[in-house]
This record gives sequence, C-alpha cells and structure tokens, in this order.
Amino acid sequence: MIEYHKIEPPFVREDNTKKLIEGKYKNETVEFVKDLTWQFTEKIDGTNISIVWDGHKVEFHGRTERAQIPAHLVNKLNELFGGDVNEEMFEQTFGDTPMILYGEGYGYKIQNGGAYRDDVSFILFDVYQPTNDIWLKREAVENIAHKFNIEIVPIVLEGTIDDAVQYIKTCPSSTIGIAKMEGVVGRPAIELRDRLGKRVIVKVKVHDFIR
Repeated sequence: MIEYHKIEPPFVREDNTKKLIEGKYKNETVEFVKDLTWQFTEKIDGTNISIVWDGHKVEFHGRTERAQIPAHLVNKLNELFGGDVNEEMFEQTFGDTPMILYGEGYGYKIQNGGAYRDDVSFILFDVYQPTNDIWLKREAVENIAHKFNIEIVPIVLEGTIDDAVQYIKTCPSSTIGIAKMEGVVGRPAIELRDRLGKRVIVKVKVHDFIR
C-alpha cells in the first residue's frame, strides 16, 4: 500500500503562536512558482480512502495500513467499485497496470457528516500510477471519474497562491454541501516537483486565516 503524501500549507508557522506567517514560504520551489497559475480544488472534510488496482483485483484502504474504514462506507465502496462488473471496468480501463485512486469518504457519520450529505459516498481527488511514479493530469482524473460514475472534487479557483489566500479569507461556502468550505488544495497548472522530488502541492485552510 502507498499512503497518500501529506499536504503542507505554503507558509511557515510562528514558533509561539503557531500561526502562519503569511508570505514566508516553507518551500523555495513553491515560492518560486507562487505567481504562476495554480489550480485549487475544494478540500473535503472526510476520511482518506485509496482504491487500489494491482492489475488483477481491487482493494480498499484507509490512510494507513491500520486505519479502519467505517462499515457503512465499506458498503458504499463495494457498491461503487466492488464485484465482477467493476473489476472488468478496472481491467478495461487500466489493463494490468497498477493504479491508485485517492479520494475522501465523506458524508453521514464521517467528520463534517450531514453538512455535506445525508448518506455516505466517495469523492475522487487524485490518481497515481505507482510503477512509473506518475500523477495523472486533471483531465485524465476527470475521465476516470466519468468512467466509474463517481464524483470528483470541484475546481473552485485558478490563480496564484495569494489569490487562494484572499479567497479563503472570505470564508466561502462549500460547493457540495451546506457547510462552510474547509479550505482548498492547490497545485500548479503543470505537475511539478521540487529538488527533493516531492510534489509541489499546498493546502490553504480557512481556520489558519479566520479564527
């Protein structure tokens, strides 16, 4: 199992207050490309789920090996991805190439719960091809969501990191529920990595700017 990488905020935190120091970047690559066009999707308050296709069968995992997936969410995942028909869809779409679909289990009795929906579901935000260490482009991720008839996190903003910060400071409403938005996850319009090989990707959360 390959756990989904941690996503950091763009700025460092002040030692005593732990507040973000706006404009003081943690990563020099993020700072270098901060004024380029980034794509920001809504951050969903749920539980991290990975749908793993090993080239032959499908498995579901939580964020870690030990993470327990709630039973009602397992039932929904089986509905969306389990069974012979779905296995044929995976084989038809990916062949024997391993793929990991990363998303959030969200809704009833999960984190923000009913603020999103009265039932439970899965929403896709990333797809990874582990053999060649490739993250798929947004267009490809959208195509996969369409093939499997599943939701995908919506793009809420395209702009600079400062644009995202100013947007979050307005405390926007969620685009998929009645709650306020938890935050956004942003990545450059073209997939980039820093000099250590880490993805260039950040999160901007409302509670870091609105207290």
